[in-house]
Amino acid sequence: MNATSRRIDLSTWPFAGPLARLMDILDRDGEEARVVGGAVRNALIEAPIHEVDVATTAVPDEVIRRAKAAGFKPVPTGIAHGTVTVVIDRHPFEVTTLRTDVETFGRHAKVAFGRDWREDALRRDFTMNALSVTRDGVVHDYAGGLDDLAARRVRFIGEAAQRIAEDYLRILRFFRFHAAYGGGGHPDADGLAACIAARDGLAQLSRERLRMEMLKLVVAKHATPTLIVMSDAGFTLSILAGAIYLGAFENMTKVEAAMGLPADATRRLGALGAVVAEDAERLYQRLRLANQERDRIRAMAEGWHGVSPALSERETRALIYRRGVEAFTDQALLAWARSQATAHDTAWHDLLARPQRFTAPVFPLRADDFLKRGVDKGPALGAALRAAEEAWIAADFPMDGAALDAIADRAAG
Repeated sequence: MNATSRRIDLSTWPFAGPLARLMDILDRDGEEARVVGGAVRNALIEAPIHEVDVATTAVPDEVIRRAKAAGFKPVPTGIAHGTVTVVIDRHPFEVTTLRTDVETFGRHAKVAFGRDWREDALRRDFTMNALSVTRDGVVHDYAGGLDDLAARRVRFIGEAAQRIAEDYLRILRFFRFHAAYGGGGHPDADGLAACIAARDGLAQLSRERLRMEMLKLVVAKHATPTLIVMSDAGFTLSILAGAIYLGAFENMTKVEAAMGLPADATRRLGALGAVVAEDAERLYQRLRLANQERDRIRAMAEGWHGVSPALSERETRALIYRRGVEAFTDQALLAWARSQATAHDTAWHDLLARPQRFTAPVFPLRADDFLKRGVDKGPALGAALRAAEEAWIAADFPMDGAALDAIADRAAG
């Protein structure tokens, strides 16, 4: 299938003005340009469009020449693979010359530039990603992507085993795209079988690439049923190297929604794989998480056990002060997700709303308050400050002078 009867109005897209100006310089004088990939897919299913990629018959040097002549900023971000990022009014567009694979091995495939739209489309991973649209809105489909998109079916182009062997990351992309764009049912049988047959290839991937795909997968619409399939087929164990907690993960998606919170990848990964602090370290090692992600998951694993609606308002304020709003919220959500309560439980709703009723104050006593009371500098001063802060927290954060003087006097000994 080539040109279809489907039409897309590009004028309604984000960055429509800069995109039209880009197409004006590329789709002329013997060269052709089309929007390709995710933007086309998302437009057809009325999903948000976050970035726009363009393919062209023009070679990279010609793209750069035309962009400079038009006053745009071309950046050779992937010149060896034919990709130039063209910045127009601060909006970046990845422009890639049509390609033919000469030798394929993951991200380091050798390519030759071409002019055949069908050949370029058929070298992509999934049928729904092989769609393209001309500047006048005509959708082109060379792989049956429109039918698969309508059926919410993620299907490899051609032989699934061959597509996977070209880049084993496509195994995780298959599951991630199924979680995001599938209908929530079982994955394409041929694709799943090919992924299972090639799963040892995941060991060849860098941990950074695994992290990227997993963090995207856990926030997808149908993450839970997809993770169940992955667990049944042995993928989660090989990727995360430990037990996973699908019940807690599913409940986390529900309680996030119940509280009106956006899906949070780090928090969901913690719900999926971390019960104790050692789990956070394992996830850090397996996925090469950022330090901030590891520390957040560790705080969840260490702190969720002691959080429940049974806490008094005063005890809750102390926890919020000690741990911070983000950590308290993460821990409370995880405790809720691992409890027997439903997502509609009013007591848990109230607990999660408590940070909105309390802004942690700054500890008002300073070193000078203890030096003037005769406390020596050094360890004694540090001990007095810590003792005073603990007493201030226990007293529920008083700010009046008399109460603070009394706390300082007792801490100073």
